[in-house]
Amino acid sequence: MSARPQTPLLDQVTLPEDLKRFSDSELTQIAHELRSETISAVSETGGHLGAGLGVVELTVALHAVFDMPRDKLIWDVGHQCYPHKILTGRRDRIRTLRQEGGLSGFTKRSESVFDPFGAAHSSTSISAALGFAVARDLGGQCDGGLGDAIAVIGDGSITAGMAYEAMNNAGHLGKRMFVVLNDNDMSIAPPVGAMSEYLSRLYAGEPFQELRSAAKGAVSLLPEPFREGAKRAKDVLKGMTVGGTLFEQLGFSYVGPIDGHDMDQLLPLLRTLRQRATGPVLLHVITKKGKGYAPAEAARDKGHATAKFDVPTGKQHKAPSNAPSYTSVFGNALVEAAAEDSRICAVTAAMPDGTGLGLFAERYPSRCFDVAIAEQHGVTFSAALAAGGMKPFCAMYSTFLQRGYDQVVHDVAIQRLPVRFAIDRAGLVGADGATHAGSFDVAFMANLPGMVVMAAADEAELKHMVATAAAYDDGPIAFRYPRGEGVGVELPERGEVLEIGKGRVVQDGSRVALLSFGTRLEETRKAAEALVARGITPTIADARFAKPLDRDMILELAANHEALITIEEGAVGGFGSHVAQLLADEGVFDGGLKYRSMVLPDTFIDQASPKAMYDVAAMNAEQIEAKVLDALGIATLDSKRA
Repeated sequence: MSARPQTPLLDQVTLPEDLKRFSDSELTQIAHELRSETISAVSETGGHLGAGLGVVELTVALHAVFDMPRDKLIWDVGHQCYPHKILTGRRDRIRTLRQEGGLSGFTKRSESVFDPFGAAHSSTSISAALGFAVARDLGGQCDGGLGDAIAVIGDGSITAGMAYEAMNNAGHLGKRMFVVLNDNDMSIAPPVGAMSEYLSRLYAGEPFQELRSAAKGAVSLLPEPFREGAKRAKDVLKGMTVGGTLFEQLGFSYVGPIDGHDMDQLLPLLRTLRQRATGPVLLHVITKKGKGYAPAEAARDKGHATAKFDVPTGKQHKAPSNAPSYTSVFGNALVEAAAEDSRICAVTAAMPDGTGLGLFAERYPSRCFDVAIAEQHGVTFSAALAAGGMKPFCAMYSTFLQRGYDQVVHDVAIQRLPVRFAIDRAGLVGADGATHAGSFDVAFMANLPGMVVMAAADEAELKHMVATAAAYDDGPIAFRYPRGEGVGVELPERGEVLEIGKGRVVQDGSRVALLSFGTRLEETRKAAEALVARGITPTIADARFAKPLDRDMILELAANHEALITIEEGAVGGFGSHVAQLLADEGVFDGGLKYRSMVLPDTFIDQASPKAMYDVAAMNAEQIEAKVLDALGIATLDSKRA
């Protein structure tokens, strides 16, 4: 463990109000110490490092100038908030970040009054800030009171349509509020699109800011008859020159761009804005992700997410890999498929590496599309690609696909367009907690008419499902797979095209049938080994498909066993519900079948290791074994004691 940094001034700060007794030069020193403390803490826990380092000075300045928690500070995305947590009474717990029972890696309302609004997905902060501003003016009340609302939104987050919907509404309402555009030219992946290019052009526009200010002052000195003409001329000049015109047309007073690491600029400007603002203000600050820590600055993703690491060298302490990750298996399989079919293309929403599309982008750049943080657009874009005769693979995390669900329904499913949905991070994901869990995709995808839904039991099955999706042209098809390493099975040289709606029996047995959907199959095998020791040899089947179900296999399992238990890494309403509907429709329950369905519980599970989270969900081998014994009416020693 690296030595803790010396932080004499930061040690005197427990809450933001403590910052107000320091001079500006001392606040600059506190920012230096805060950066060192952030690096030290994340080196012990792992987590999102680069984003927080980029807003250290901004965090200190905002807390020194504004009056939190009466003023509401909203971070977008919340992984910028580690320095904020240190300054808001949580420094003594900062080395529990993302650990079981510890601090969340994002802002969380239940954690602190200084986190007025949770933000683990992007582009929500301006809407939330406007809501607080309107609540204030309507006489609303909440913890800490209601003062100013400040949204800090990254340049990646502002590419999403929701941010513009909020700005349009905020400009119309004209409420006093502040939006700080944290422009670091680097989200998780390099930002893409016209907005990124527009912001880049603003860098070169600083001399124009002085011209614009001078022009505004000069107009006020002209005689009244000349002022309107001069104003029109100034507006034309602004329209022809770089500047904050887009934001001003949306109704915001635009200020910037300024250096977000220069406290001599930040502090006086924030004080002036707080004193004089009457309506919505957008402050454009230029920052550097990973600022002040060389290994983060040098990293391709600017230290976006790290494992535990050694502070002097930046070397990360990662456990050795025994098997390829599911994400890499998907990426490689898609590259192989694309080599044989020029119609295959890939779409992702600001996560090319996270979804395994980095290699695909290198091999086939003209067929790989990063649409920025815009899942709704990405889904509809994929739908039109399919309508145009291409074979789009829309690769998104389960938790992010939720944001494009309306488009999945209307633009894909209703039109029966063959979009291939590659759903990464299915199931419980560990340190990112409930906000990033892939809990709901089986339920919300399998209820759509014509949608094929698959889940890979292991990395070999995933390769088969990529091939199956590539070959399927009769409508939309989805396949899900978890975060992390595979189980270590041998990968086939080529993926096999599976028969749609057909599962497989992997072990014959009697009395009880265990029907797994997804990667709980490995835990199901472990449970079966324990049951064999008790004299019970269960049948084990891998469903492969939640829709369409393998009716023949399921009905045969039901007919030949006392009990049938389904196991899935998803919420109620998914695979098990579809199986129950089939059994009810066929009158199977009339024959006395004991049916049980193991799903994620009806609660949001906090961060922990994946195994610990599945223990909470009661879906590991021990709980599967207990479910079988309960279904068969076999009391265990533990149950007798209870």
